[in-house]
Amino acid sequence: MTKQKVAVLGAGSWGTALGMALSDNGHDAVLWGNREEIVNEINQEHHNSHYLKEIQLPNGLSATLSLTEALAGADLVVLAVPTSAMREVAREVDAILSEPQIIVHVSKGIEPETNLRMSEVIAEEISPEKRKGIVVLSGPSHAEEVAERHPTTLCASCENDELAGIVQDVFINNNLRIYTNRDVVGAEIGGALKNIIALGAGISDGLGYGDNAKAALMTRGMAEITRLGVAVGADPQTFYGLTGIGDLIVTCTSVHSRNWRAGNKLGQGEKLDKVLADMGMVVEGVRTAKAVFGWAKELKIDMPISKAIYEVLFSDKDPAEAVDSLMGRKKKEEKESF
Repeated sequence: MTKQKVAVLGAGSWGTALGMALSDNGHDAVLWGNREEIVNEINQEHHNSHYLKEIQLPNGLSATLSLTEALAGADLVVLAVPTSAMREVAREVDAILSEPQIIVHVSKGIEPETNLRMSEVIAEEISPEKRKGIVVLSGPSHAEEVAERHPTTLCASCENDELAGIVQDVFINNNLRIYTNRDVVGAEIGGALKNIIALGAGISDGLGYGDNAKAALMTRGMAEITRLGVAVGADPQTFYGLTGIGDLIVTCTSVHSRNWRAGNKLGQGEKLDKVLADMGMVVEGVRTAKAVFGWAKELKIDMPISKAIYEVLFSDKDPAEAVDSLMGRKKKEEKESF
């Protein structure tokens, strides 16, 4: 593929790892960040030690504090900011862009106030005449392992096959395999809601409940994700793929997972405020748990695991009591609850 200029907005761990992959592929990747010390370290020392510690960044990967500079001449725009910042950053992008661009987003969450997926938030803030389309790039992918160039698979989801194919071509290499999919709704629901279940998996491990409990939680958690996803228009088959069960597995079972780590601390008795302060990075599952709790009630969808995790996070419910309440629910046939 011909060399592209790609503006990666967000110089955190995931944005930096994707910038590395783009640079490896011969593209002109520019990271935009809002912390001067991180931008300077990327440019001068080719490291981002706050997020990726000892990883050596490619010499061709640059960073800037200027959003205008990052977007100038870009062929592709990648939004890799936390979901809480997505609306504001998308609005700023809209004010700067003069030509329509392919917008790729890699953030996983639901906006609590609106129950909107991130592609819907972007569509509200970036004018139709300034975007060729929105592509969701998602899947089981810890930034640390992508930065170490370990084999990783992702899915580029878009209703427009041509745009999904362009994103596939830009990112794919020997370490990063990209599939395509038309089910944007399923990809975003799976990517967002698995963070809630990963908090639960961490809580379970923090309580010392072992593999049986975590396997049950992941399986029944996927049933909840699918239930809500299908209700809002997703293809149920998507949840058996990379953006569904694949992403759920990696986020629930790895110490790289911020959501698992936060849940693990909660299971050990720490309070949410302290856990989040100690993490020093965004834990997307917390914000999404708040959104999904209200959304499930509005849609009248039974999501007992998500509800229990919400109560631990925001109602100060004891994690062990939350597990007891889940285990003590009335008996039912498994199939009826999918």
